[in-house]
Amino acid sequence: MPLRAPFRTSFGVETARDVLLVRVVTPESEGWGECVAMSEPRYCSEYVEGAADVLRRFLIPALPAVADAYAVKRALKPFKGHKMAKAALETAVLDAQLRTTGQSFGTFLGAGRERVPCGVSVGITDSIPELLDSVGAFIDEGYVRIKLKIEPGWDIAPVRAVRERFGDDLLLQVDANAAYTLADARRLARLDAFDLLLVEQPLADDDLVQHAALAKQLRTPVCLDESIESAEDAAAAITLGAASVINIKPGRVGGYLEAKAIHDLCVAHGVPVWCGGMLETGIGRAANVALAALPGFTLPGDTSASRRYFATDITEPFELADGHLDVPTGPGLGVEPLDGILERMTTAKEWIRL
Repeated sequence: MPLRAPFRTSFGVETARDVLLVRVVTPESEGWGECVAMSEPRYCSEYVEGAADVLRRFLIPALPAVADAYAVKRALKPFKGHKMAKAALETAVLDAQLRTTGQSFGTFLGAGRERVPCGVSVGITDSIPELLDSVGAFIDEGYVRIKLKIEPGWDIAPVRAVRERFGDDLLLQVDANAAYTLADARRLARLDAFDLLLVEQPLADDDLVQHAALAKQLRTPVCLDESIESAEDAAAAITLGAASVINIKPGRVGGYLEAKAIHDLCVAHGVPVWCGGMLETGIGRAANVALAALPGFTLPGDTSASRRYFATDITEPFELADGHLDVPTGPGLGVEPLDGILERMTTAKEWIRL
């Protein structure tokens, strides 16, 4: 699916999404899940073709006889890693399960709101004037929080420019996608002057200790993304003081059951969470919006409207209203692919029967 505009981060530029969808059909119902792996292993070790292979060879054959998400989570646990592939399969089973009972994702997870506030992630641009134009357009659309992607050489100046142009009331945060090292602590501390909500994943994903050391040198709260792949990781980060905010991406942590567990852990420790995004279609977006309606999600997430990334989504589009998206209330995800659009977008499909 082509993106409406290139999206640049510290690890590369995306112009399209190679979307892997999982459809589970049971005697009673069917369900959908979206794998958020990228085409190349840059955000993490997973990538689309690898996810398809592990699903085909290992995860799908391990499914239990009963379509129950908790049983699926247990059945997939022996296989190391591959969280995004597991999440897609678990979500599809959960969607089918909830459609059978008539329960929505939001109700199942414990959502406490009917709509959620939305932020938007703004990629690295070629110039500060271009960045200011982009941010201004998103603010005009109604987004209530802006996240700027940063990297060494594109950090202090663009953040200062955005803060000066749009004022102190703008909810503003930055995301480094692990582009810095602890040696950059002094430079990162210069961001303290801009009253940011947080700095996200400044250092390597596998180094909680150095994140803890960095956090002591910053006034800006440190948020972890790539470092958190489970509730155990979240507990370790909180214990070490490596994070005072956590970004929960269900695909990164293995599914919505684990995402809920991380949410509950953070609520118990008074740590705010927010829902990250991976340029999802309406399938993944529906589940993320439901998750973001849980009470611990006190910061606006990257749950942007469909048109932020896609001219045409594969579901009915999610539309921003007063800076919010409505939580789907129908059974399961509450959305499903539109047959004509899905068929037009599909490049390959494969049925695996158990």
